[in-house]
Amino acid sequence: MSSSMYNWQLPENKEVPKEFVQICEKYNLNTTLAKLLWQREIKTENQLTAFLQPQIDQLHDPFALFEMDKVVERIQTAIMNGERILVYGDYDADGITSTTIMTEALELLGADVSFYLPNRFKDGYGPNLEVYREKITAGIQLIITVDNGVSGHEAINYANGQGVDVIVTDHHELPKELPAAFGIIHPRHPAGSYPFGELAGVGVAFKVACALLEEVPAEFLDLVAIGTVADMVSLTDENRVLVTYGLKALRQTQRLGLQALLKISGVEESKLDEQSIGFALAPRLNAIGRLSDPNEAVDLLKTFDEQKAISLAKDLDEINQKRKSLVEEITKEALALINSQDAIHIVAHSGWHEGVLGIVAGRILKETGKPAIVLTIKEDGIAKGSGRSIASLNMFAMLDEMRELFTSFGGHHAAVGVSVPVAALDQFKENVAAYAAGHKEQLVGNTLAIDGILNIADATIPLIKELKQLAPFGMDNPQPYFMLQHIFARDLKTIGADNNHLKFNATDGENTQLTTIGFGFGNQLTSIENNELLIVGQLQLNEWNGRQSPQLQLIDFAAVGLQLVDLRAKKKRQNLQFDANTLFVCFGNKVPTDIKTQILTQVHHFKDLTHLKLVVQEENYSSIAFLDCPMDALVLKEILSLTDFHQLYLVLNADDDAYLDGLGTREQYGRLFKLIAQQDTLDVRYKLPSIAQFLKIPEKLLIFMIQVFFDLEFVTISDGLLHKTEVDGKKDLTTSAVYKRRQQKIKTEEFLLLSDMATLKTWFEN
Repeated sequence: MSSSMYNWQLPENKEVPKEFVQICEKYNLNTTLAKLLWQREIKTENQLTAFLQPQIDQLHDPFALFEMDKVVERIQTAIMNGERILVYGDYDADGITSTTIMTEALELLGADVSFYLPNRFKDGYGPNLEVYREKITAGIQLIITVDNGVSGHEAINYANGQGVDVIVTDHHELPKELPAAFGIIHPRHPAGSYPFGELAGVGVAFKVACALLEEVPAEFLDLVAIGTVADMVSLTDENRVLVTYGLKALRQTQRLGLQALLKISGVEESKLDEQSIGFALAPRLNAIGRLSDPNEAVDLLKTFDEQKAISLAKDLDEINQKRKSLVEEITKEALALINSQDAIHIVAHSGWHEGVLGIVAGRILKETGKPAIVLTIKEDGIAKGSGRSIASLNMFAMLDEMRELFTSFGGHHAAVGVSVPVAALDQFKENVAAYAAGHKEQLVGNTLAIDGILNIADATIPLIKELKQLAPFGMDNPQPYFMLQHIFARDLKTIGADNNHLKFNATDGENTQLTTIGFGFGNQLTSIENNELLIVGQLQLNEWNGRQSPQLQLIDFAAVGLQLVDLRAKKKRQNLQFDANTLFVCFGNKVPTDIKTQILTQVHHFKDLTHLKLVVQEENYSSIAFLDCPMDALVLKEILSLTDFHQLYLVLNADDDAYLDGLGTREQYGRLFKLIAQQDTLDVRYKLPSIAQFLKIPEKLLIFMIQVFFDLEFVTISDGLLHKTEVDGKKDLTTSAVYKRRQQKIKTEEFLLLSDMATLKTWFEN
């Protein structure tokens, strides 16, 4: 079976207790959903009720957070004394919503409060010393951070020295030493015992607001849902409650800015769900922090001016369009720079926009299945960027071991931001490579937990609607992944402006078909067609002209048996990406020019099986590419038997067009013989094209015919000049060894180039 992008983890085949099935039936849940819930550790009626019917009273007491009493008292004192308070946020969607909630909560209590979101390019992430200095000089007396601060030692120490208290509210990875803040509200505070450690920054800010206002402020729930979904934290426990109620609030939000943003994003409020946040609202809020001043986003969420809301929403949308273009451009350039042999990709280049490098790193991770760090080289000699990691590798912990190399560093296990002097870049790469070599067990690729195996006939509209009861979906509660077996792709085609996506009908040999969409799978068309597949995807409802139909969003696939990739036609080689562990075999001297740039390793020019066997034994090849046609097709099967190849790329370039031009006709040989007989010499070095044109014979065929005459000693060739010879008696053309080889080659090329892939697959496997 050909390798998939993810490591698939099939569910244990355990019987769900009848008692739990009966409990699920009380909630109108079928056996499929009962099994899903059981696999997700929901095994009692109380757990099921809490999951299906989240209630506000399931939220934990905000005063259970360490130092909440102390922090609330300090804020209340500041309000009573008229102190000037600054809410210091972050430039992403989580930070923007956190800032809005904290600011509005303080305003409700009558505080003298302002907010500041750092500029990614000028201020960087987290507490900035110069900004703190400027704000304190301007009269700020209390600073409250949201979605940042646990690594802000320098700025916080400065504030302490100026007699200004700093309250940190954050959720990011805790450093070994916490800053000397007045109070730190963090769900995983080492001195605390809060029952749920996975709050987003906005969740932490909301808990502070709850403590200050002594109630659960429903007017903030729409923002909590946005920040929580956008930051991709665990959608379990109280995050599930917050997002469930937040989505309800968002569907009827009174915030003019959100109304305008929903409209320009094309989201119908009645159909709004967590995906609307993830794919429409969050990208636009994140984009402004990546490319511009994020403070405008807080203005958008707070404004009571309808025209201002429309104008700001339009600005965010335009910035997001620019962000998309930058991501596409930089991703293409970054992919061209990676070394496929690296266990962890690190790419650095000058001129890349640092605001989108996290997204680019995520794209490389998805494309290669390997962790990636993408850096832009700045004019000040610093390489600055972001990293994204697979689940099995804690990138924060890895980089924390080499922190001395960095001028700044922060993040969590799956995503980091880092700045490293260009002079230390090579050392950085060496350290990461050494870490990867010593921690191979952590580099097993991303795991994809499959919830169940499904038949196409079972992928029905009722099932899809029932699955919706498990929403909102997100981290630790993903939309279910189903595997379909014995699948063939019918009506396969690329779609989208750049043909980046795939659409096909999945069929299992019966009459049933399931429309399947593969976003970003456009370059996998040749890998999918003509192969039996295992596919993994998520079920969706497709609505068109008022009609609903089941649809599968493709997440991953693998070919059953030997996977054949048909690259015989040049148009199929566009956007081609070979597997990293591919052995390239060429039987002639010429590598096809149109794929030279995609071949990242050495091409093996075939001599014999013994030599090739040694090559195969030295490397762990999983794929093989035959770049041209051999003399005898059977040699391909002999090469495949050398090891367990999973994937076979059939380029099979026919450079001399033997199967197209044939062996030459009797009449063509007669014309050539007559011309030779009439001339003392023929200049076949420089005048061959003219001779071919005169005889009306294709040039490559003419070369072959001359070789046959030479082999039969009808002619001699010296210094590019052809001379006729006197021949005793007649010689049959078919007795020429050159002629016989051409016959064999034509037979081979006709079979390999003209056979359909089903025929070739059967031939290779038998």
